[in-house]
Formats: sequence, structure tokens, C-alpha cells
Amino acid sequence: MSAEAAERRVRHVTVAADRAGQRLDNFLIGMLDGVPRALVYRLVRTGQVRVNGSRAKPMRKLKPGDEVRIPPVAVQMPDKGSVPDGLVGEIEARIIHGDRDLVVLDKPAGLAIHGGSGLSYGLMDAVARINPDWRPVHRLDRPTSGLLVLGCHHQAVVALQRAFAQREVDKRYLALLQGRLPEEKLRVDAPLKKIRDASGQRRIIVAEDGQAAVSTFRCLEYLDAYSFVEVHIETGRTHQIRAHARHIGHPVAGDELYNEVSPPHGLRRLFLHAHYLGLPWPEERVFNASLPEALGELLDQLRVGAFQSVQHPSRNS
Repeated sequence: MSAEAAERRVRHVTVAADRAGQRLDNFLIGMLDGVPRALVYRLVRTGQVRVNGSRAKPMRKLKPGDEVRIPPVAVQMPDKGSVPDGLVGEIEARIIHGDRDLVVLDKPAGLAIHGGSGLSYGLMDAVARINPDWRPVHRLDRPTSGLLVLGCHHQAVVALQRAFAQREVDKRYLALLQGRLPEEKLRVDAPLKKIRDASGQRRIIVAEDGQAAVSTFRCLEYLDAYSFVEVHIETGRTHQIRAHARHIGHPVAGDELYNEVSPPHGLRRLFLHAHYLGLPWPEERVFNASLPEALGELLDQLRVGAFQSVQHPSRNS
């Protein structure tokens, strides 16, 4: 491969707010899941990995907005030619707002932000076919659908990530929880920590030595053995809503990682959707994404099948 061709396969990844303080080596191991740790250190040592255009040590702690150059690694790098043309068209159709500074799109469930971990492509590979300058400002889990913000240039990415890091962004999700919440409104302030379970799978648990995480669950409607809720998150930790929901004994329906109970009939995905974003930059604006049709239909089925559906009087408060 020529040097020019290799450079085209290089990824320039902007560090999201929820990765602030993470060491470079751990960041790379997460981005290059499956690549031997020794190879990751060699890439850093030989200068193939760069942070903001400069060499960096493996233990360097990253900041929001840092740009990390990740060289091509054969066992991990996605083949952008494998991105289906239909997906590119779908993502383009899902853009709900775009201007010179930012783009807001409604991410489909089941699509990771980046390729890797056995995936031949991710959302950003499709986005690169639309505009290669756009960069994600924050993250959504692969099984989660909903609003995702992209910065159109470096200054926008830094400004927006600062807003996320300083908790100036109003982030709300819709979720279906197992069982009935004991209270109409429940605030969960419980630190979260990443671990590897006995099977080697990464998961998030509540732990005193974890990172601060705050979620507020507001019940919108009781549906038989479920609670349909809106969740406001003050922080943006990995799997935050899913881990907090499990912690309070009401895991998200359809969550294969944190919920051992079979999902309601017809649910083939995680019932978690980022439906509301209030952004402070470059001016105060609010964006909304309707609940996906399949999830809305499931709610209707639960309403019909339930013996009693109780809606809180303060639903619209």
C-alpha cells in the first residue's frame, strides 16, 4: 500500500466529553478492540498514533476535543467500501438539522458510532461518505437510537464538547423499564465503574470508586408490568441509564446486557431512545426526535393488553 493510500485509511477521532481524563493507551484499546495490547503500545511508541498532531506517551490523559490519529490496523480497521449505499442514504435522510457549525441526526438502533469489535463499518463511515469533516461530539450506545450531534469543524467540536462536559446540555431519553417504579420521580446519584465480568465482557456497575453519575427517572405511564419513563441525565457515562436502571431494580426492556428477563413480545431491540436535546451553543436551541415507529407500536400493544393502564396526572408538567 502506498503512503498516500495508507493515510486515507487513517482515522482522526475526536475525544468525546465522556472520555475526558482517560489514558491514551486505554482509549486506543477501546477503539481498537481485539488488537493486542503490545501492538497498541508499539503504535504509540513509533509515533504512528498522534494527539493533536504530536507524539504522545501511552499514559497521557486525554481532554475533550483532543484529536487522536489512529493508523490503519488490518484486524480492526473498517473497509469503508463495504458501507452499503442504502445506509448512506438512510443516514442522510435522518439529518434533522444542519448548519455551518453542527449537524443533528436521528441515529438508528443497532448501528455503532465507529466500526470495530468485529463490525466492518460504523455510523461515521457512512457519515464520511456524506461529509468527511463532520465529527461526533458525544456518543450513543450501539443499541440506542436517537439524537446525535456532529461538529462541522474543529472549533465547533471543541465548543460543543465543552458544553457537554460542563453539563450545559439538556439530555433526555425515553425508556421502557421492567416493573413499576415505586415513585413518580426518582433521582439516582450513584457512581459508575467499568469492569470485565467472568466471561470477559465489559459492563458497568455501581461502585463507590466509580465516576460520578446522576440520572432522574420520571414515570410517564404504567403499562401492565412496565413503566414508560423519561430519563434526564446530568452526566454522560457509558451505559449510564442502563446501569442505573438495573441498580434500582428496573432494568431497561430488551437490554441483553443488564436485564435477564425476556423482553415483551415483539421487542427486538433495546427500548431506549434519545428524544430531546437542549444545546447552549452557538445559541440556545432544542431538538426532538420522535419515538421510532416500532417502539410506539409496542406501547400501543401494551396499552391494549394491560388490564389497567395508569397515567400520572403530572405527565405534561
